Amino acid sequence: MNKTFLENLPDVAGTYTFDRPLADLSWLKVGGPAEVLFQPADVADLQSFLKNLPMGIPVMPIGVCSNLIIRDGGIAGVVIRMGRGFNGIEVLDGNRVRAGSAALDAHVARKAAAAGIDLGFLRTIPGAIGGAAKMNAGCYGVYTADVFVEAQGVTRAGELVTLSKADMGFAYRATTLPDGIIITSVILEGPSGDPQSIEAKMVDALEKRAATQPVKERSCGSTFRNPAGFSSTGQADDVHDLKAWKVIDDAGLRGACVGGAQMSQMHPNFMINKGGATAADLEDLGEKVRKRVFENSKITLEWEIMRVGKRS
Repeated sequence: MNKTFLENLPDVAGTYTFDRPLADLSWLKVGGPAEVLFQPADVADLQSFLKNLPMGIPVMPIGVCSNLIIRDGGIAGVVIRMGRGFNGIEVLDGNRVRAGSAALDAHVARKAAAAGIDLGFLRTIPGAIGGAAKMNAGCYGVYTADVFVEAQGVTRAGELVTLSKADMGFAYRATTLPDGIIITSVILEGPSGDPQSIEAKMVDALEKRAATQPVKERSCGSTFRNPAGFSSTGQADDVHDLKAWKVIDDAGLRGACVGGAQMSQMHPNFMINKGGATAADLEDLGEKVRKRVFENSKITLEWEIMRVGKRS
């Protein structure tokens, strides 16, 4: 780390940690260090930091890293991780819930259910609300976009902004939100329901998930997006009836390994760290799967898991 970089870090109320290993923060337990890890105290602290940080210093926000491979060479610049100042959950009028970006999806679902608001689809999604909004997370046919009202965020220049659904640009497992905006809170609105019935539905979903997915393994959930379908004219459309696990299985890749990385025997679209995997193992396995699937079916799988940082 060069001296000039250190001298240009603004004074903050939060915490800086230098050369902070990130593997223990990752669900896959891999990855190199952050050059600087910054944990802001609150939104005002985050605004002040971004406003006063020289634009040439790269910034990357992370959540609980449930959909992320952090490469072995680590991440240059400043990694921002929101914590206690960003994990509040508040029930509002009109079947709405405001959740900080660091609030876990499962916690939001349960607090909403207790108030008679059905956001139960979030119960089975690993991760936090900021990431759910950024990636339009969903399951069982319901997506974050379906319940999204608005979000608050901070720009790279430190300005506080309100983001509408149109601003987010929701798409399948994605948004068009500019990389420079860091989400700080989200307002969601769900249908009314009986709290006990919502809770029972969530328990049923958890049991269904445990029966079909390797929930006890180190995994980031679905590795690849379900392939887009094709219309009668041969143009790609937004229908995703064809499942990624099926084309992976058809290519003979259920259980395929590279080093300590494996495509799950239970669900071949789940990549797991079976022990001792490096980030390179995981990424190389994913690329092997993409190549073999294309060779077998002429389908190009798109990564759902983000890969960030430098290869060592």
